[in-house]
Amino acid sequence: MAITDTIQRLLADPAPDLSFEISTQGLACAKRGGTPQWTPYEAETLRISPIEDNILRNDFFLKAIKEAAGPETGRKRRTAVLILPDYAARMAVLDFSQFPADPDEQRALVRFRMKKTVPFDVDAAAVSCFVQPRQGSAKEVDVLATLVSLEILAKYEAPFRVAGLWPGRITTSTLAALDLVPADGCRVLVKLANKVLTIAVTMGGSLRLLRCVELATADEEELGGVLYPTLAYLEDELKTRPQSVHLCGLASLPSDVELPVEPLQSPFGAPSATNAGLLGYLAAGGRN
Repeated sequence: MAITDTIQRLLADPAPDLSFEISTQGLACAKRGGTPQWTPYEAETLRISPIEDNILRNDFFLKAIKEAAGPETGRKRRTAVLILPDYAARMAVLDFSQFPADPDEQRALVRFRMKKTVPFDVDAAAVSCFVQPRQGSAKEVDVLATLVSLEILAKYEAPFRVAGLWPGRITTSTLAALDLVPADGCRVLVKLANKVLTIAVTMGGSLRLLRCVELATADEEELGGVLYPTLAYLEDELKTRPQSVHLCGLASLPSDVELPVEPLQSPFGAPSATNAGLLGYLAAGGRN
């Protein structure tokens, strides 16, 4: 099953019985119509990687899933949305002068473009494409491409199936969290989770740039090394300056970043690196 590329695709289907965001610390979960809850698990249960097994202790992971989901309420298998850590997948915004309408041709073209930049076999990966028309152009588009190893995806899904759940839709944390970012103007989301830095840039509600980098120390120097080129690209190539920078998982940016900075916010409380995707999904209507 292809990984879902946007929260809008998630909301096109009937609301799931449960929604989960997966992190190395535990599970953020919300039942349909309920409020977000947190279920921790033992240390070293998960490690996040696009190429290696993510689940180190399947027994601990399964226990947390069952605890968060609660007892089964009938014979019908309950549906679930899974929100994966960013670093378990590979995401990019690709520009195309023309892009085919056929989904199979779209995925083939994205596989070709990303083959040299993805650390796993793109032919053994789930691929999702979301086409964003470029303002002022009839044919040029920006395509949000998300790839995840089929092996890693299957191992994430398996414990949920054992727990009596049907993972019908899957997305990633930052893609879901973007619904907490204002849709007007140029906005930047900076999210830090376990030394994985994700930067997403939106313009008029469309995603224009997405970077996800694993850092060694996540100190100010390293953060600046990723952030400064991103801001320079916005000014030099996109000819724009962000109206605001929204932080999740970190308290501040390097002191010489002269932009309006504020913490990411949601109607359900302050998002953290472990639940921002879930809160973004709920804010977009996922609990209805």
